[in-house]
Amino acid sequence: MRVLLSRPSPADAEEFISAVRASQALQPWVDPPSTPERFAAYLDRAARDDQASYLIRHAECGGLVGYANISNIVRGALQSAYLGYGGFASHAGRGLMTDGLKEVVRAAFRELRLHRVEANIQPDNERSINLARRVGFRREGFSPRYLMVDGAWRDHERWAVLADEFGDQRRPA
Repeated sequence: MRVLLSRPSPADAEEFISAVRASQALQPWVDPPSTPERFAAYLDRAARDDQASYLIRHAECGGLVGYANISNIVRGALQSAYLGYGGFASHAGRGLMTDGLKEVVRAAFRELRLHRVEANIQPDNERSINLARRVGFRREGFSPRYLMVDGAWRDHERWAVLADEFGDQRRPA
């Protein structure tokens, strides 16, 4: 395995913030925690029952490749959640985020027992769309003025994958 998943902890703050700051040119689409206060708030959200957060690390060197959050987990008849993610410059262009997101989605279906995972991506974010495609997501639709980003309502494409569509990683009975 080329990547390892871990849950974020206070011990990750300095490394995470440093990676965010070094990667700002790669991240015009997201606003990850870039201060100790914002990282602490991120950890508070990560601890909630309706969210699962992951750090993606390169198995060989242990460095941060990126992060992913499964948020707004809805149980009951829906068993669905949203996926958000971002990669860091230090490991860009090596396919490690693809590997990492596959592991995160696998965890969503196997460990969290979800039926559906959705990612909403701005149409101009071609790298993220290609990443979602490589992981197995399919485009479901278009949502005009879906999300407030950088002070403006932005259009998004809806991408999703279902447990029984995710390769050979179907949820165990």
